[in-house]
Amino acid sequence: MITNTESGTNIEEIAEGIYRINTPVPLPMMPGGFSFNQYLILDEEPLLFHTGPLRLFALVSEAMRAVMKLSDLRYIGLSHVEADECGSINNFLGVAPKAVPVCGRIAAMTSIRDMCEIDPRVLADDEKLSLGRHTIRWFDTPHLPHGWECGLMLEESTGTFLCGDLFTQSGAGAQALVETDIWGPSEALRQKLDYYSHAPSSGKILERLAEHKPTTLACMHGSAWRGNGEALLLQLAKTIC
Repeated sequence: MITNTESGTNIEEIAEGIYRINTPVPLPMMPGGFSFNQYLILDEEPLLFHTGPLRLFALVSEAMRAVMKLSDLRYIGLSHVEADECGSINNFLGVAPKAVPVCGRIAAMTSIRDMCEIDPRVLADDEKLSLGRHTIRWFDTPHLPHGWECGLMLEESTGTFLCGDLFTQSGAGAQALVETDIWGPSEALRQKLDYYSHAPSSGKILERLAEHKPTTLACMHGSAWRGNGEALLLQLAKTIC
């Protein structure tokens, strides 16, 4: 569903109760452009993973209003502290009085408790958070792909892995969910931009994530992907080691 014809911002369900919000953006260094995605889990206590940059707040909130009341938002999650992850977090906290940030311990300690006036819901490694029908599990993933505070989420009932910058693809991400190859495009971009931190623990972290056998990869840039997530994560682990 296109929610803003000028920007092309759109919202589509990619798994039961999980929606991708997508805004294509032109970037001079990216032939074919780029995209910013946020993921909204609709439930008794809705969660938004990534807020998008500050300048996209109006577009992202407009898309959310197509499926829910903003005032019902309960959690605002982030993988790490970066503009596209949490640039408009305080804007969302301002329109959603019940909402709190949700993040890992390092992000809370180094940034979020200072950035936000509302204390975050801090998740320990492997801790679960029930939203109602959906349950998310938090994984500490320091320096994967970058940032000491980095962490990722798995929604267990649908097998949807909120994988942040992993498997980033260039282009507008016109298709919300694909089953075609994202490995080739994402690897070409990773090698070109070299945005991974090359931490020695990255391979082991990816192997641990693969054990949970996700079936949908909710990528932050480009299309979400459905398939054998375990195999793709293990392929990435072998490639970066």
